[in-house]
Amino acid sequence: MNPSDLRLQRKLLAWLLSPLLALLVLDTAVTWWSSRHLSNLAYDRSLQEIAREIVLDVNPGAGGPQLELTQAAERILLIDPDDRLFFRVTAEDGRALGGDPSFTAPPATLRKGGPAVYYDAVLQGEPVRALAWWAPLRSAGPNHLVLVQVGETLNKRGRLSRDILAQTVLPQLLLILMATAAVYVGVSRGLGPLRELARAVANRSHLDLSPISTDSVPAEVRPLVQEVNDLMLRLGKILDYQSRFVADAAHQLKTPVSGLKAQIELALREQDPQRLRHSLAQLYIGADRLSRLVQQLLSLARNEPAAAQAVRREPVDLRALAMQATMEWVPLALKSGIDLGFEGHEGPVVINADTDRLRELINNLVDNAIRYSHTGGRATVSVAMADAGHARLSVSDDGPHIPVEERSRIFERFHRLLGTQTDGSGLGLAIVSEIAALHDARIVLEDDGDGVGNRFSVLFALSQALHPQAMSAG
Repeated sequence: MNPSDLRLQRKLLAWLLSPLLALLVLDTAVTWWSSRHLSNLAYDRSLQEIAREIVLDVNPGAGGPQLELTQAAERILLIDPDDRLFFRVTAEDGRALGGDPSFTAPPATLRKGGPAVYYDAVLQGEPVRALAWWAPLRSAGPNHLVLVQVGETLNKRGRLSRDILAQTVLPQLLLILMATAAVYVGVSRGLGPLRELARAVANRSHLDLSPISTDSVPAEVRPLVQEVNDLMLRLGKILDYQSRFVADAAHQLKTPVSGLKAQIELALREQDPQRLRHSLAQLYIGADRLSRLVQQLLSLARNEPAAAQAVRREPVDLRALAMQATMEWVPLALKSGIDLGFEGHEGPVVINADTDRLRELINNLVDNAIRYSHTGGRATVSVAMADAGHARLSVSDDGPHIPVEERSRIFERFHRLLGTQTDGSGLGLAIVSEIAALHDARIVLEDDGDGVGNRFSVLFALSQALHPQAMSAG
């Protein structure tokens, strides 16, 4: 397993164990402070007792108090196998009565007649725990005081602090190590279903887009798996669409390409200039049909259902755009003998649409009307308000009547009415249907109002932005 595979596991362990380690560090600091405090409490009493013994050897004299501590008594009083002891006795007038002269002045918190004060100091280059006390002379009364200072190095205290710390922290450290092992095993087993899921996905074929089973997937991961299943479902639809498109395109392109090859072979064999010219004319017609078919196939691919997210809608004046598109078809309509007209609503009709796709929809409807209307017939493009919230784009023709039973299939790809002799691929209305679906529009096919031909109507929702500056005619 790669190190990156354990990234989630490392994160979980870090989140679970970091608080324990932080608590261990905090507890160690608190325990160290407590152990020092307890060791000071234990040994500060001995400093107090030594100070009392020293005071017993201070006697008043004619010239003031005198320390009468013999060397033998001093050795007995200050002997210690682990630490060095220091003392100093000072009279009220500041006269040193005996002891180590390296003692510094006592803390400012020391008060005459008050309790002894304990503090940390340095004597002869060593850290010590010291006591300072204004002690009364018993033989001279409570008003006669001497300053007694006693210091002791920290060997016993440090050893006791370390013993307390070790006995407190080591069991906690052992407990945390056991908890770490338990959490590691738990996290590893908890991530087992994810590893099983990863193996199941890795062992799949690239052609297998069936849903992933969520039976053994943890509830926290189930939404992710469901989203992956939805993604594969959408991907499957797109791949099916592309497969059908490729198959349809191959089928539709096969015939015109074969026709072009036949026309080229025939033209190459012709010696008569008139026949050669006729073959080239037929070749041009075939190439034009092939070009239109390719354009429609590309348009169909561009407006597939999966392209909905790529549609960029903006406020568009449907009336202005339809009128402009209709005018562009007038020359072809006149050439085909079709009376092409336009009827528009008074004032702008604004909808939210993709301008290029909307123009393509109009062009296909107008092309369909001109292509299938008989010579001398009429085709009319109209834009009107359907109701308070919708606009209607209608294209009427004088083409062959479409039976009611055929109207549900007329928008299918490559579907053409039986008996129709007009050139076409059966893709124009399919493109219209898919562009309308991308705009959430509805298509209605009905008999034309004059009783001849058909009328195709597309209902669009009106835009909420009706300001003139927001309109665009493309």
